[in-house]
Amino acid sequence: MPKKLLITGKNGQLGSEFKDLASQFPQFSMVFVDREEMDLSSPEQIKAVLENERPDIIINAGAYTAVDKAESEETLCNAINNEAVGVMAAWCYKNDAKIIHISTDYVFNGQSEVPLKETDPTDPINVYGKTKRLGEEALEASGAAFVIIRTAWVYSVYGANFVKTMMRLMNERDTLGIVSDQVGAPTYARDLAWVIMDILNAPEFVQGIYHYSNSGRISWYEFAVAIKEYEQLDCILNAINSDAFPTPARRPSFSLLDTRKIKNTYHIEIPFWKDSLKEMLQHLRNGNSDLETFGINKK
Repeated sequence: MPKKLLITGKNGQLGSEFKDLASQFPQFSMVFVDREEMDLSSPEQIKAVLENERPDIIINAGAYTAVDKAESEETLCNAINNEAVGVMAAWCYKNDAKIIHISTDYVFNGQSEVPLKETDPTDPINVYGKTKRLGEEALEASGAAFVIIRTAWVYSVYGANFVKTMMRLMNERDTLGIVSDQVGAPTYARDLAWVIMDILNAPEFVQGIYHYSNSGRISWYEFAVAIKEYEQLDCILNAINSDAFPTPARRPSFSLLDTRKIKNTYHIEIPFWKDSLKEMLQHLRNGNSDLETFGINKK
């Protein structure tokens, strides 16, 4: 009998990629839920759905991710990113189920100068990061069998993200200013989905916190330049500092994650960021997304 996975955030970037991959993993029965089926701000609804579905493994890809809006919606953000995780973790502990939870580089303050390890001290600088760290702590304290994957700069053919926003803006404008003093590495959501399936198929479920992003080190400006080059767009890109683009929530200036632990533990290959970007753009060109929704004309 296939093991049952319950995947939250079914319409998000990662959840959508899981839907694409589901047919390739017949050893798992996948149940996808979003706000309509299981509102993460409602503990009672979470419990009811879990009791009804009784999954063997939860993949918590759902989250409150509106980083700037979170500054004025801390209660809701905390309910989804922290309290909901505690409810799911408690259910997993009680029912001998496992949980894979997606977290973020925003649990750090962004002041490091070397790639961030799982053991480095956390120090979030905005509400979103704070609630995500509290969710991690709730999971660690629950007694449930868990894997936490911190990731950064996620993009996909699905949903709203930096790559699709850049494509739209470069098609609309002659010049753009892009932040160049924030450093990290992007994460193609499809690559992350494959890694999670590798973890589920591994001989042993090794509990703990892991870091995952594509390999390499770039700024947002360099990311935009690569998008421009691959798409052969004419927009002029100017490198700017973060202080020229103020936002309600502070962003970490350094988000580069050390991914050696997940590579060594689960024996995975991590693609170079440019290769994954190229693959994602090819999926877009093949019509595997909602390009028109974002005002991007297919070539």
